[in-house]
Amino acid sequence: MKKLFAVVVFVVSILGLTNTAFSQIKIGYISTEELIGAMPEAEKATTQLQEYQAALQQQGNDYLAEFQEKDSLFGKDSAKLSPAAKELRRTGLIELYQKVQGWNQVMQQKLQEKQQELLIPIKNKALETIKVVAKESGYTYVLDQNSVIVGPPGDDILSLVKKKLNIKEPLPKAPAGAVKPKQ
Repeated sequence: MKKLFAVVVFVVSILGLTNTAFSQIKIGYISTEELIGAMPEAEKATTQLQEYQAALQQQGNDYLAEFQEKDSLFGKDSAKLSPAAKELRRTGLIELYQKVQGWNQVMQQKLQEKQQELLIPIKNKALETIKVVAKESGYTYVLDQNSVIVGPPGDDILSLVKKKLNIKEPLPKAPAGAVKPKQ
C-alpha cells in the first residue's frame, strides 16, 4: 500500500510540474511575408528591382538590335567578301546569336541575385525585430504563420512587430456599394 501511495504521489507531482511548465509557454504567430511586404524598405527594393529588370531587358534588346543589324549587313555584303572574311563574320554572328538566345537565362539569374542582395538585409531586420518583440512580450515560441499547418493556439504578433518598426496600419477599405456619410 505504501508503494502504491508513493507511486500515486510521484505521478501527481510529475503531472503538476508538467502542467506548470506548459502553462508558462507563450506561442505567437506571424506572417513574415506580410510583414516584409509592409516594410518601406521592401517597396524601395521592389522599385530598384524593377529598374534593374528594365535595364537588363534593354541590354537584351540592344543585343538583339545589334544582331539584326549585323545579320542584315552580312546579307548585303556577303557577295563582296572573301571566304575567310565571310567565315569570320559568320562566326561573330553565331556568337552574338547565342548571346541573344542565352540572355533570358542570364537575365533571370542576375535578377535572382539582385533580389537576394536587396532582400537579405530586409529579412534580417524583420527577424531581429520579431525576436525583440517576442522577448519583450514574453513569447517562448514565434512561428511563421505560412509554415504551420497544425499547431497550438497562439497570438498573431504582426501588429506588435509593425508597431515596433513604426509601420502604420492601412485604414480598412469601405465595402463596395457602401454609402458614404454626408458631412
